[in-house]
Amino acid sequence: MISDRHAPSQQSYGTAYQQMLEKVRYEGAYPTRERADEVVRLVLAGLGRQLTGDERVDLAARLPLEAARVLTAQIPDPQPLTGWAFVKDLAARSGASLATTRWDTGSVFSAVAAHAGPELTTRILHQLPSGYALLFGQAELTPAA
Repeated sequence: MISDRHAPSQQSYGTAYQQMLEKVRYEGAYPTRERADEVVRLVLAGLGRQLTGDERVDLAARLPLEAARVLTAQIPDPQPLTGWAFVKDLAARSGASLATTRWDTGSVFSAVAAHAGPELTTRILHQLPSGYALLFGQAELTPAA
């Protein structure tokens, strides 16, 4: 196979994934699409380790193919993490600060919620432990005592 070593090594993404990256890039104020892609892959992989069942399948079906592959390539953890523990886990994996990782997570989850729609987002939040609603930009509602 002959290749041009001077050609840019850009990966070809589908239009839906490119649009998702642009939404994340805009929401997160990232300087490049490549940085947005790194963040999307980190956060979706983390979500893939937390989400199970019908919600996982339904979300994968609504995400762009590239994003769905990242989500479903992960084996769910047997012990789900709270929202804060999720952010701390991603920060440890990426080497970023907790504040940056919280920002990254919110930027990606905003795009995920847009693809999922309100009904599936609600189902996802009911499945996950406490703390994820805030990461999705929603109020954390708890039942009255």
